[in-house]
Amino acid sequence: MDQPRRKTVAVIGGGVSGIAAAKAFDERGHRVLGFERSHDLGGVWEPSRSYPGVQTQSPKELYRFTDLAMPDDYPEWPRGPQVHGYLHAYAGKHDLHRLFRLNTNVASMDRRPDGQPGWRLSLQSGDHEWTEDVDFVAVATGQFSDKNILSFPGQDEFVAAGGQVMHSAEYTDPAIAEGKHVLVLGGSKSATDLVVNAAKSGATSVTMVYREPVWRIPYFIGGINFKRLLYIRAQEMQFNGWGRRSKLAALARPFIWANFRGLETLLKLQLGLKKWDMVPSVPIEKDISCSVPIVTPGLFEAFRDGSVKPIRGTIERFEPGHAILTTGDRIPCDVAALAVGWKLGIPYLAQEHRDKLIEADGQYRVYRLSVNPDLPDMGFVGFNSSFCTVLSAEMVANWLVRYMDGQLARQPDEDQMRDDIDANLDWRRTQRPAAQVYGGLCSAPFHFRHFDELVDDIGARERRRGFIAETFTPPDASAYGRYLASAPQYRAGQAV
Repeated sequence: MDQPRRKTVAVIGGGVSGIAAAKAFDERGHRVLGFERSHDLGGVWEPSRSYPGVQTQSPKELYRFTDLAMPDDYPEWPRGPQVHGYLHAYAGKHDLHRLFRLNTNVASMDRRPDGQPGWRLSLQSGDHEWTEDVDFVAVATGQFSDKNILSFPGQDEFVAAGGQVMHSAEYTDPAIAEGKHVLVLGGSKSATDLVVNAAKSGATSVTMVYREPVWRIPYFIGGINFKRLLYIRAQEMQFNGWGRRSKLAALARPFIWANFRGLETLLKLQLGLKKWDMVPSVPIEKDISCSVPIVTPGLFEAFRDGSVKPIRGTIERFEPGHAILTTGDRIPCDVAALAVGWKLGIPYLAQEHRDKLIEADGQYRVYRLSVNPDLPDMGFVGFNSSFCTVLSAEMVANWLVRYMDGQLARQPDEDQMRDDIDANLDWRRTQRPAAQVYGGLCSAPFHFRHFDELVDDIGARERRRGFIAETFTPPDASAYGRYLASAPQYRAGQAV
């Protein structure tokens, strides 16, 4: 392969994905311009954007970069400030801070008006506005950048009377709950983290209001760390992955059915789901995706001791001092924390380009969860949402820089990418509806399958740890570091 020329690459976002992208493009010799709209690196882990008690859903050995383990003294599920410190340590190790301009917002992004390849970014920092022309853009704003904001009838009067309505990300101080009637809307991990925190922080009452039950996974299932049951290739192969149809799968179907029914029974008994009207109607094998939450420690204990009351429904309207639910319940409420997620999208990207990227039903047209053949000179890092967020971002960042440079061992052409995208969209819509979550950008529970494709495309000469380790143990970040190192190495030339 010819040596690629050095390019100017914009990295939008300074969280996990932006850090991974900046490192991948910088170490290949490209000029990286990183833009982060907040005052610090870290994304959702930056303390001012985190709620009290936030911690990873994944064990620390799965939530890490390939060349830097989390400190030995970190707990298995690190807290937010620890993750933030780890990300800064990684950025420091690779001298990445120099690549980012903080407090800088991307206002718009469009093709260069001079007809040259690449993009023009309109940027804002305080009162200063300017443009930058770049050869390539790595969008690394991820899934949790723009808050999903809801409002309800009577909300203005509720606030005027002294009530507070906030997105869950704005619940950053436990003092918010002290002596207050707290209502948390939502059933996600952030929702359950908040109700447990509020109950422990001296709230007068805490109510958790949720629409539908979802399968929740405790850190330990029947005494076994869940990573040894759900983060392994042997379990992953039991889900209906894309392009997977074989006689062997048909023969194994009764055993797979029995395996998942056994798992459901264990979860129902361990968590007491029936007592709390929290038994999902969807079979667990059809529901597992990035939206399946880990059980917040203390949640079901709070249900049992009455410090948190779960109600199935939603908010109909507010009245001064109260929230009226669709169930008819009139709940005392001083603080309403809405754990209703985030808006997925690229609002700064010109509409004509967004139309090529996003289908009418919100599904994204992306190859390897990273690039669209109709949007040249750009790609996504961190849109491959998973339970191994850091490793997933690093793997796709290494794939993306090689794709940009034409250095993949399996460099796809545009027709191949479109065919693959169409086949994957059909799989999401007709065979696995759960795969449509986050616009179809969730790789869970197919971590190994996704990584296999990236590693094979990159051309890694080493790609397996042995049958037992590869089949019955979780992904190993250090091993993937070796796979990347075993691929053909190169560095971009200095010509601009």
